[in-house]
Amino acid sequence: MKILDGKLTSAAQKREIAKKVAQLIDNDIRAPHLVAVLVGEDGASQTYVTAKEKACISVGMTSSVYRLPAKTTEKEVLEMVNFLNNDPDVDGFIVQLPLPKHIDEQKVIEAISPEKDVDGFHPVNVGKMVLGLDSYLPATPAGILEILKHYQIETEGKHCVVVGRSNIVGMPISIMMGQKRNPGNATVTLCHSKTRNLAEITRSADILIVAIGSPEFITAQMVKEGAVVIDVGIHRIADATTQSGFKLKGDVAFDEVAQKVSWITPVPGGVGPMTIAGLLANTLKAAQKNR
Repeated sequence: MKILDGKLTSAAQKREIAKKVAQLIDNDIRAPHLVAVLVGEDGASQTYVTAKEKACISVGMTSSVYRLPAKTTEKEVLEMVNFLNNDPDVDGFIVQLPLPKHIDEQKVIEAISPEKDVDGFHPVNVGKMVLGLDSYLPATPAGILEILKHYQIETEGKHCVVVGRSNIVGMPISIMMGQKRNPGNATVTLCHSKTRNLAEITRSADILIVAIGSPEFITAQMVKEGAVVIDVGIHRIADATTQSGFKLKGDVAFDEVAQKVSWITPVPGGVGPMTIAGLLANTLKAAQKNR
């Protein structure tokens, strides 16, 4: 078993991004500017946005965060989106999900200008991604492709099973892995909570990508010997033996599955860092297009 190290891979990607940002600045072009809108007090979202701020600074980008209270109305969030759409100093922005329940997430996503949608969630960018046209790829699926590319994992002709069909990870990565690209050209099966004989299908996977949102859902008996496993999930599990009072677990039972597979991403340190690197790559791309 070998580790697909997201920290190592994202560091390499961020070094390349930093070089390109420095070239812009050396040519008297302002640094790319990424904005995050955070509504409410969700702990995981706050941690994630802080990590994005630090990552922006590390590559020389400008980072701004608008923190809005949980009681902020849908109308006020849409007004903020409109303001950022029309701000020429903002190259790209994200509205951190999840949003409070009284706000329609899809309405907010569709209000974001496709040219500044560096999360890659707007229907225009999703449509372009499906057609294989130039677009902002969703950050987590793009990060998965990058880590497969970095470790030269062969995907062409392989059977790739994706567990989970969210619009953020499962659905787009299932499409991208089947497209004419490298990594890609795989034969893809998309599974979900209603899939029958799930374990039988996952055992047939050469590459197993898990984004089901359930801690340690995939066990050793569900994985083929020598498979490549990408674990997208991350969960805080109470653990009195740790200083923090919790441990981070993925959607895969790492300790037992790792004994059977050829490559596996850890949690933490696997896909998570790649998601942020993908967001930075989209922001740089937006800045280059907008100039």
